[in-house]
Amino acid sequence: MSAANVLAADPVKVEYWSNSLSPKFDSTMKDITAKFNKSQTGIEAVWVDVPWDAFQAKVVAAVASGSVPGLVNLPKPWMDQFAQQKMLVPITKQVAGFKNVYTSGALQDVTYNGEVYGLPWYQVTAVLFYNKSLLAKAGVKEAPKSFADLLKAARLIKEKTGVAGFSPKLNDGFAGWFLYEGLPVVQNGKAVFNSPAHVKMVEDFKKAYADGVFPKDAFKMQFEDQIAAFGSQKIAMFGEGAHALKRTQTDSPKVYAQTGVAGFPEAKGKTPFGGFLFLWSVPKGYKNVDAAVKLGQYLTNDENQLAFAKASATFPSTNKALDDAYFKAGANSKDPIEQATGVAAAAIKTSRTLTISGLPDEAAMNKKMNDELEAAITGQKPVKKALDEAVAFWNSKFSGK
Repeated sequence: MSAANVLAADPVKVEYWSNSLSPKFDSTMKDITAKFNKSQTGIEAVWVDVPWDAFQAKVVAAVASGSVPGLVNLPKPWMDQFAQQKMLVPITKQVAGFKNVYTSGALQDVTYNGEVYGLPWYQVTAVLFYNKSLLAKAGVKEAPKSFADLLKAARLIKEKTGVAGFSPKLNDGFAGWFLYEGLPVVQNGKAVFNSPAHVKMVEDFKKAYADGVFPKDAFKMQFEDQIAAFGSQKIAMFGEGAHALKRTQTDSPKVYAQTGVAGFPEAKGKTPFGGFLFLWSVPKGYKNVDAAVKLGQYLTNDENQLAFAKASATFPSTNKALDDAYFKAGANSKDPIEQATGVAAAAIKTSRTLTISGLPDEAAMNKKMNDELEAAITGQKPVKKALDEAVAFWNSKFSGK
């Protein structure tokens, strides 16, 4: 009878919380959940979607109460924050046997202080869009292969055509650009972004801005502004996701027809710019970690990653899924949007999320850095002075002042 009771025991229920996927992706998520449950005898997955604005507070409350789901769907910066606050369970041992299915960039993203805290899921990265006609007029024969080449080409375009050569994404802040260049922002609990190397990088941006190589409204340009500027030939190059040219295709067909696409060139940080990863983590207090990881492994396997990527116009984080013909087909297409999909799928294998997380007063610290960097780049303040003041502010926050 005891054996029969064991066999008849209820399966372990693993509730998993996605982040603002309903109702748009109900069909995909319900299908994946049903297939998992059909394949299992001892585990039952229960899908729950939580709105973006409520997600963090709901996770915090769940951990505090001890009543937690098995998996939570986090963006990389939130994973770092929760890991720092010891609100997540490290799963390094559980994923050791299959972690290499994920891309190198994604694996770096889900690692915090040497421990793995997440299973990589969907992601995006930027590609470089460029106006082939403007590059030709400037004598630039091929897409830039490095960031130094990109700045050089942008300067030539400005000198030969009068058009701003490149529009860097600056409205989200500057920390990501330091990381892209392989320059540390925080080390050993202190801000360090005022070194000679940091100063030189900002000086390069300042000169490009002063000379019109970057557009004068670069700090205010949102996504739609960049698309409009590219379509009206006010900028020659910009970096964005593969979907970015849909408006150009409709509103500026002549520009669309002469648009080239390349992988966003890597700098010393060995990653393209514009990467962002979502993942699955196990909250602290969940008792069936192995069952949660088993579900997470299923959600993030090649087949299911590919299915979600197709439904959401994002990219998977497994090497095999990225090599699928669905992505490869676009690489040889003459259509810029289709080509961008193929280019991004190849570049995204090294893509990382370039953010600084776990700051003691994140909003105030990022605002101070961004305000000082804008003042430096636009010529309102000497670069070294601006960086020194931002670093001093950050370190006062780190010391609890």
